Amino acid sequence: MGENPSQFKDDPQNPVEQVSWLDITDEFLPKFNALAPGLQLELPTEAQWEYACRAGTTTPFSFGKQITTDQVNYDGNYPYAGGKKGEYREKTVPVKALPANPWGLHQMHGNVWEWCQDEYGEYPEGTAENPVVHQDRKEKDRRRVLRGGSWINDARNCRSALRNAIGPDGRNNLIGFRLARRAC
Repeated sequence: MGENPSQFKDDPQNPVEQVSWLDITDEFLPKFNALAPGLQLELPTEAQWEYACRAGTTTPFSFGKQITTDQVNYDGNYPYAGGKKGEYREKTVPVKALPANPWGLHQMHGNVWEWCQDEYGEYPEGTAENPVVHQDRKEKDRRRVLRGGSWINDARNCRSALRNAIGPDGRNNLIGFRLARRAC
């Protein structure tokens, strides 16, 4: 894109942060997909994100019932459910600096909150296969889903099931993104 909006630029492998949902969907993805037309990337749905984060597990974290700062970049002064205190790095770390989940995906917990396609709302009732909460592109004030927690959060906010949301134009050094291939 010709520029890096991130605050934390000390390592080129750090995640890009300070990008809004609109920056990604309206600017980055159209340009990137035009450069690589067969790839067809998009933001994951909330359901896709959680499925990838859990990586076949049913515990609060893909690493089990507990996490440490050796596994996840979060504020180690605030561990989960009586865990040990750990390091507080006070910034993002390179994506592959910490262990991957069982499916080989790095930093699904902590480091930066990650945008999802969905508007924030109630989950649908009953069984649903990869539901996407209604998206009205004309309503720019509708909050969008963020998942994963960040470097500044306590461990509780990094759980696989935890949801957050902000307006689609929101950007700060806690928010980044991950891409998924569009289902054909």
